[in-house]
Amino acid sequence: MRTLCSSTLIGEFFVIGFAGLVAMKDDSLTMGTVWTVSGIAMFLCVALCGMVTRPGGVALGWVLQIALIASGLVVPMMYILGVVFAALWWASVHYGRKIDEARARFAAQADAA
Repeated sequence: MRTLCSSTLIGEFFVIGFAGLVAMKDDSLTMGTVWTVSGIAMFLCVALCGMVTRPGGVALGWVLQIALIASGLVVPMMYILGVVFAALWWASVHYGRKIDEARARFAAQADAA
């Protein structure tokens, strides 16, 4: 699960950075505000890569997905990208858990043999 979820989070890291560049074009936002919010979100993406297998890591990932969708209020394209990354996050968690279960099952079979 860690590999799939981390890949999704790193992809989000770059998308958030590019969305920050687009948000700078908005005259109602200061550059400091844009980069503070974007920087915090980008840091969370990287930090969650290490926390995804710990208790609450997946839940924090979902919070990040909701925030990414909500960023569509500032950059409308983020509604679409947020939904795409939320779907990727779901798939990463769902299939990552299945892969982890299969690995554990194969390891148990190898130990028994």
